[in-house]
Amino acid sequence: MYQALYRKWRPRTFDDVVGQDHITTTLKRQVQTGRLSHAYLFIGTRGTGKTTCAKILARAVNCEHPVDGNPCNQCAACRGIEEGSILDVVELDAASNNRVDDVRALQDEAIFSPASVKKRVYIIDEVHMLSTAAFNALLKILEEPPEHLMFILCTTELHKVLPTIVSRCQRHSFKRIEPEAIAGRLAYVAEQENLALEPEAGALLARLADGGMRDALSLLDQCAATEHIGVSEVISAMGLAGSQRTAELLQAICAGSAEQALTVFNGLWKDGKDPAGILDELAGLMRDILLLQVAPQSGDTLLSGLYEKKTLQYFAAKLPSERLMDGMNEIRSADLTGSNPRRTAEMCLVRLCVPETGDTLAGLKSRIARLEAAWKADVPVSEKSDTPLPRLEIPSTRPAQEQQIKSAPQSEPEPTPEPPSSESDVPWYTDDAPPEEPIFNLPSEPVAATPPPPEPEPEPAPVSPPSQEAQQGQGGEFWDTLLHNLNGKMDMGTYAILAVPTQVSGTLTGDVLTLCLLSPIAKMMVNTPAISAAIQTEASAIAGKPIRVSFTDQPIAAAPAQPDMSKLDELKKFPNFRIE
Repeated sequence: MYQALYRKWRPRTFDDVVGQDHITTTLKRQVQTGRLSHAYLFIGTRGTGKTTCAKILARAVNCEHPVDGNPCNQCAACRGIEEGSILDVVELDAASNNRVDDVRALQDEAIFSPASVKKRVYIIDEVHMLSTAAFNALLKILEEPPEHLMFILCTTELHKVLPTIVSRCQRHSFKRIEPEAIAGRLAYVAEQENLALEPEAGALLARLADGGMRDALSLLDQCAATEHIGVSEVISAMGLAGSQRTAELLQAICAGSAEQALTVFNGLWKDGKDPAGILDELAGLMRDILLLQVAPQSGDTLLSGLYEKKTLQYFAAKLPSERLMDGMNEIRSADLTGSNPRRTAEMCLVRLCVPETGDTLAGLKSRIARLEAAWKADVPVSEKSDTPLPRLEIPSTRPAQEQQIKSAPQSEPEPTPEPPSSESDVPWYTDDAPPEEPIFNLPSEPVAATPPPPEPEPEPAPVSPPSQEAQQGQGGEFWDTLLHNLNGKMDMGTYAILAVPTQVSGTLTGDVLTLCLLSPIAKMMVNTPAISAAIQTEASAIAGKPIRVSFTDQPIAAAPAQPDMSKLDELKKFPNFRIE
């Protein structure tokens, strides 16, 4: 019957344990000198050798002929413990034996002396799964155990173990095994199993194991379907996208081409790659690039090693760290546990390629950056030039007549049209045309006399800047003047928000200028001490007196419109017109 590689090649002595020399050396010395503790607590991540070292220690303390602190694995005690025929060495799974009754039964058995070995050993795996009552029941026997009793507790989550238990044990922390040590062990196992494992494939498996030897051996077992194991075989067996295709995906994101990114993703999808795995590899590539940017002197110690250094340097020169952070956050927030992970992954890639399509802070910053870049591209000014930047022209809400007067050239006044020769020659579009018949019927009474034609209105005089009283009474004109003067005195992103009526509106009442912030982005960018001070300074300069600025998020009620009396005045000229 075939046996899994991680079981077949489980270490049998302390010397066979890889990557935990700081622990195995201590345990060997304690076995040699007999200075053994009554309780041990082994802590570490999965697959780092906790249970393996516990079994080796149980054989070593009962071995009849130990060799430099290692069990000989030849005597009756070692063979019986390995085969499970000696009942004095018990291995318990706390995940399924976590009740207080299980611990009480253990207490009843522990008081008896061992029958065939020197010490009775209890190995409790995943001890953090015990209930609080079970921990309290275990506490007393750990505090005052019989001389022939030894406990070895193993856990991956130390914070779940009661501090009173931890304080009564000798604690040993198992660290993650280095990829080089895992790759060396995989090469040895592959050689013994007659597997042609390429060094690059072994290194890739070691990195994928994430510091666990058991995971590495399981991955090697998964790739052992073919006699020759290379990098392509590992990528195919693991369902990975591969460094080349992941780099192509990031290249499309860097270029902002959603079409190319979706094409690459579709190819990976057809090859059976998991969407979550694809995005995870993409996030891993972004992580390596970011670490290369912020810690260039650390060498390869912080990098995953899945990508070539020149590939990372290429992307590091193109992608700023802010975009890498936003990209990793976008991938992290993508929920791929739903019913359609492919669609979720595609939408995530689209947002990565075109950040402004999202409603996040990253998308908002991207839109503002594009507006600033477009504005700078339209108005190229040398950094060394003394010419000030031209002001951004914002459409004014002042009357059209005033705008026409300001836009008309001052040197050449418009020629006055000649008066018409006869009444029939009066153009229809002039102000001197006879009034049209009213659209409603008046009482049919004889008209005494034809009313004289209305006198032509005088030509409007040039409009001068409004006075302080006028400015205070006309909030819209004051706000337009203020916007015009603020142009060029703050960053373009904030000024663009101020100039959009759907984002910010301003009303001057007395000596208080009230700004209504109509959107969250307006609140974030405008309601700051620096922007408030700039607006207050400019408003005070226009009004000629101190102006206080206040902010609100409630729409400002418009002033009631005054009735138009011009039509009524026209009707009053008719003698038969009455208002009942």
